[in-house]
Amino acid sequence: MLLVNAATIAKPYILKLVIDDFLIGKVPQKGFYSIFTMGILYLAVSVFSGVFSFAQVNTLNKAAQKIVRDLRARLFDIIHHLPLSYLDNTSSGRLITRATNDVAEISDMYTDVIVNLFKDVFLLIGIVYVMLSLNVGLALLSFIVIPMMTFLVISIKKKIKENFYSMKHYIGQINGFMAESLSGMRIIQIFNAQKERTAEFLRLNQEYFDTTIIQVRLNSVLKPASDIFQNISIAILLWYGMGKIAHQTLDIGVLYAFTTYIKQFFAPISDLAEKYNSIQSALVSTERIFELINQSSLLEDLEIGTDMNNVEGKIEFKNVWFSYNNRDWVLKDVSFTIEKGQTAAFIGETGAGKTTIISLICGFYKIQRGMILIDGVDVNQIKLHDLRRSVALVLQDVFLFSGDIRGNITLKDSIDNMTVEYALKASCADTFVNAFPKGIYAPVMERGSTLSAGQRQLISFARAVAHEPSVLILDEATANIDTFTEKLIQKAIHNIAKDRTTLIIAHRLSTIQDADIIIALHDGSVIEMGGVKELYEKGGYYRDMLMTKSSSGILD
Repeated sequence: MLLVNAATIAKPYILKLVIDDFLIGKVPQKGFYSIFTMGILYLAVSVFSGVFSFAQVNTLNKAAQKIVRDLRARLFDIIHHLPLSYLDNTSSGRLITRATNDVAEISDMYTDVIVNLFKDVFLLIGIVYVMLSLNVGLALLSFIVIPMMTFLVISIKKKIKENFYSMKHYIGQINGFMAESLSGMRIIQIFNAQKERTAEFLRLNQEYFDTTIIQVRLNSVLKPASDIFQNISIAILLWYGMGKIAHQTLDIGVLYAFTTYIKQFFAPISDLAEKYNSIQSALVSTERIFELINQSSLLEDLEIGTDMNNVEGKIEFKNVWFSYNNRDWVLKDVSFTIEKGQTAAFIGETGAGKTTIISLICGFYKIQRGMILIDGVDVNQIKLHDLRRSVALVLQDVFLFSGDIRGNITLKDSIDNMTVEYALKASCADTFVNAFPKGIYAPVMERGSTLSAGQRQLISFARAVAHEPSVLILDEATANIDTFTEKLIQKAIHNIAKDRTTLIIAHRLSTIQDADIIIALHDGSVIEMGGVKELYEKGGYYRDMLMTKSSSGILD
């Protein structure tokens, strides 16, 4: 970079020597010091500058791309380790924007701005030094417009930055809205909601458009202003310099060198003015990215805590109180014990706290009061990697990744094909999977859109079996399976549940009738607990629920 700058500064000085010494001064051309050798020197410096400029651009671009690559990977890793309590209050659009748009803005700054920024700074320093060396008076006169330009930049800097925050906010909303619309496309189409969703998108799009127009207007001031200040400086220089030349107190070559240096001086300033939009955008993106990076204190560390290589599956809740917002209690003084290998069913109305209990067992949230024990160890003290390795979760809303069936079952390469085949057979998914031409390598589209709801559910069962958990959790896991398939899978669940603690959230009688213990919840509290026969004979909440649902035909 320094060599490139030295060559750039040297070329006008070589021409100054030619003008003053050979064209005007008539200095005798002797040996090396001649117009011919000066021409060769000028050519050599130009070639030298081009070669090192090529090397500089490639070196800096490679370094910049490595930085951006590592930053994008770091953000992706951070997002994966953010706790659910943070993700619950943060839109996916904001996170997507920071990992994509904001990183792209920084990439543009590195490759398009920073590549030239340091070179321009050192070039400006070099030009100022040479100009002061040639003529202090002319140099100070040349810089007379700098304070005015500095004042202009400072005046609009704050407005540009504030407007960029608005732009980033709206692009985050647009990304989130797009992701949400794509996920809910079936609902949009079946309820003919295209017009309303389009209207909402057009509103967001218009607001983003308005902020970009403001940005364009603010940014359009700097480039023309830089050109105007450059021309004013050259005009002042020529007016003053021609008077000095007329009185023979200034060489023509010096004036030529100064006009060239002024152009070289304002060229990077003009370029920075043109790139100021990118710089401010990148600075705002950097702040937003580091706002996410600075959440490191919240990140889940999967390797800290007590080792639990062999979780047996005994679960105890002791006077547990929990709230998502530290105000409204979702669980209130909940206590129960599920022994190793038992099957426990949680029943209750929507919002009673059933799914919350499951989330706490998985370590997704921290309780405010009480204690949760796994095999007698506080769940907060267990290494998260060991805890979650020992728990398999099957949800009603199955999520499948794009790829193939095998990849969606294993989620990691350490599970062999024999285990996959066993898991498929145990979950009654082997029949339809083997019917695919590619078998377990059959492609799966995003979110499993090409598979039926029942097929997706069966694959999720196979996923749970393949990971050989100590605790199996079924959260409305049979809701999307037809009665015939459910009967097949009941036997599979019975076999899988052997020597495993199984937790079931379900409303179907066929799913919970074999449970060892039923825990009834209402408004966050345990109101009944016991075996199926015991609770039925008791004639309380469980029996009322069965009678109500049987009369309405819900239970089978």
